[in-house]
Amino acid sequence: MNPNDLPVYVVDDDEAVRKSICYLLTAKAYQVSSFATGEEFLANANLKRGGCAILDLRLGGMSGLQVFDALRTSDSPLVTVFLSGHGDISLAVDATKKGAFGWLEKPCKDTVLRDTVALAMAQAQLVLGVFVQRMQKNALWQTLTTRERDVAWQTRTGAPNKLIARALGIDVRTVETHRAKVYSKIYVANPTELDQFMRDADLLSQAPPLPNQAALPS
Repeated sequence: MNPNDLPVYVVDDDEAVRKSICYLLTAKAYQVSSFATGEEFLANANLKRGGCAILDLRLGGMSGLQVFDALRTSDSPLVTVFLSGHGDISLAVDATKKGAFGWLEKPCKDTVLRDTVALAMAQAQLVLGVFVQRMQKNALWQTLTTRERDVAWQTRTGAPNKLIARALGIDVRTVETHRAKVYSKIYVANPTELDQFMRDADLLSQAPPLPNQAALPS
């Protein structure tokens, strides 16, 4: 995918700034949309498609930081660049520490703006690739039954079938059947690949506690 195929959103309550940025970026063949408020942007932009959001820190209504937090909460793959006045630089720096791509101080030179957006869009392409992969793997994970997931969680640790059977209160042959179905449904071949699948799908935060092996019956 060409980075220019992804959208650029300009969110600034200053109409002159919006028009200026849109003009500069449209001239470089970017797909640019602009919004006067964060609320309008969040309601109308495709937050799951990826691309770049250029956010003014001081907006009417929701602030740029609040919009950024909303993007993070919604797990949006959009890459964010902040526009800040001189007095807001510390806020912009803090935002980059929280995951924003970068910030630009107003007024910004045209060349600096174009170069920053070009870098942000290249990053957006990478971020979207990871995001799409995670969504695809999550969709595969949803095809597993509850018991298959139980077996998968145990299998990723490298536990032998006998121990998994004891932990889950089922027989070894049932574990073997469920494990084979897990491997087939999510296209992995061994516990190492299964563990990597779960990491790529960002599933580890959902992991159930491991059984107390000492408490298992012998």
